[in-house]
Parts: sequence; C-alpha cells; structure tokens
Amino acid sequence: MNAWSPTSPCGPGCLPVVPPGSRAARVRRAIRLVVRGSALLVVLLVGLVAALVGPLLGPSVTAAVQRVWAAAVLSACGVHVRHRGPAIPPVPPGALVVANHVSWLDVFALHAVAPVRMLAKTEVRQWPVLGIMAARAGTVFLDRDRLRDLPGAVAGLADALRAGTPVGVFAEGTTRCGRDLGPFRPAAFQAAYEAGAPVVPVAVRYGRLTGDGRGVDATAAFIGDDTLAASLLRVLAVPDVVVDVTTCAIVDTTTLPAGRARADARRALARGCADAVAAVLPPDPLGHPAARRAPTPLPTTPELEHVA
Repeated sequence: MNAWSPTSPCGPGCLPVVPPGSRAARVRRAIRLVVRGSALLVVLLVGLVAALVGPLLGPSVTAAVQRVWAAAVLSACGVHVRHRGPAIPPVPPGALVVANHVSWLDVFALHAVAPVRMLAKTEVRQWPVLGIMAARAGTVFLDRDRLRDLPGAVAGLADALRAGTPVGVFAEGTTRCGRDLGPFRPAAFQAAYEAGAPVVPVAVRYGRLTGDGRGVDATAAFIGDDTLAASLLRVLAVPDVVVDVTTCAIVDTTTLPAGRARADARRALARGCADAVAAVLPPDPLGHPAARRAPTPLPTTPELEHVA
C-alpha cells in the first residue's frame, strides 16, 4: 500500500440486503429498472455527444452543460440531490474541492452542485462511455500502483488551479460505505499550496427520502469487489435515494507557513478537512475515528449559508 492505494474496511457486508418482497413489489422493481435504465441510456448518449463537442463550446458553456448533464444522470437513476452550504456558486474559481468517497455517483453529485476537474484512478478511463466522457472533461488519471507518477499529477492539478479551474479530489483515496470516514491523504493538498488555492471540504452523504432521513443508506456504495454493473442495477431498482452534498467553510491556504512547517501544516489541513466533513456526516455508532480527535483549527474565509 502507498499514499494513493489505501485499503477500505468496507465490503459486501456493508451493502443492504433486498428482501424478495411480494409479487407486486417485484413488478415495481422491474418497472423501475426498465424505465430508469432507458432514461439513463438516453442521458449517457446525449452526454457523449456533448463531451465530443465540448471543446467547441468554451469553458463557461461547457461547465454549465456538465452541471445540467450530471443532474440529469442522477435524476435518471432516481437519485435526488440536495445542496447545503455557501451560496451558489459554492466553489470559487481555482479551488481544491476535497470530499469523502462513497460511490461512482459522487462525481455526478459534485458536478451537479459545481463542475470540477477530477483526479481519478486509471481504471475509470476503461469504464464504458463514462471513461470517455471523464477523459474529455479533463480528468487527471493516476495509477495508484506507480507512486512515481504522483508528483506529475500534483503538478498538473496545481496548473489547473492556477488557471482558475476548480479541481475535485476524493481525499480518502478509496470508497467506503458512508458509515465512517477514512483519513484524508495529504498529497493532494500540495497542489493547493503550490497554487495558493483555497480548499473547500465537501461532505457527501447518501440516505433515503422515506423515514426520518437521518440514517445512512449504503445502496449507492461502490465498495470491495462490487462491479459497476451490479452497483448500477442496485441503484436503479431502489426508490427514494437521496445524496446530500454539503460544502463546508472555505480554507485559505495562503496563510499557511513555508518550509518544513508547511509540510506539517499540510498534514494538519488534511486532518482538519476530515474533521469538517466528519462533523456533517451522521455519527458512526461504532465510533468515528475523526470524532475521537481534537478538531484541527483551520484558517477560513467568510461564507454565506445556503440550502438548495
């Protein structure tokens, strides 16, 4: 294991078990699969065309198209997205967005709130349709088994931040079921330091519209040996999945020290951002590792509260 290939404690046991149900329930499930699957196919085809012509549209139009298309993907899957945090636009130009990671849907949830250029594992490039679109959207792909590629990836992210492009990173480096939070890896924060870019911690939480709405639902989790097809079918078949995307206080990295103290500050920033995300997520009944740490104070910029 290295800095970009951490392991996750989550596996098949974290996923919900769907009971057989009545015949009527099975019929409703089949109908949802057909209707949503058909809608998703249409949306993906439209997105593929948009990705091919995107370079001709200009950055601002492309960002708007990405946002609308990401929301359409979630809608076709039957996933409702809710945003809480600073007023729209929630992410300033050239910001590093660091989020927890639960599902392949996380990328669409982030794009539906504010389009970002993502850092992703190289396996994503091989995904049908989505891999092509990710590449066309400027995704930076990283082979986590080749640590020597990390400095180049960090440099590429820093260049994008300097150019005013918001960059998204799943700071845990792997997916979890959403019931706990892994440590945030400090390597990606180096790009923010080099570019003098603000950092925006973002909490991604999946639940259900039914019930009290406070629990965690792992239906959308993409963990262990789960395949993209199996995860997709699970999401399409279940009603009322909701993803809450909460943007936390923006962190000003220009106030952090230089030299050796800067490396310590980078690690503290990673821990502090994890604390900020953990504070938004529901408490883990087994005890959240971040919750047992003293919160790490961070230099922040003012924000406006907004619920959409």
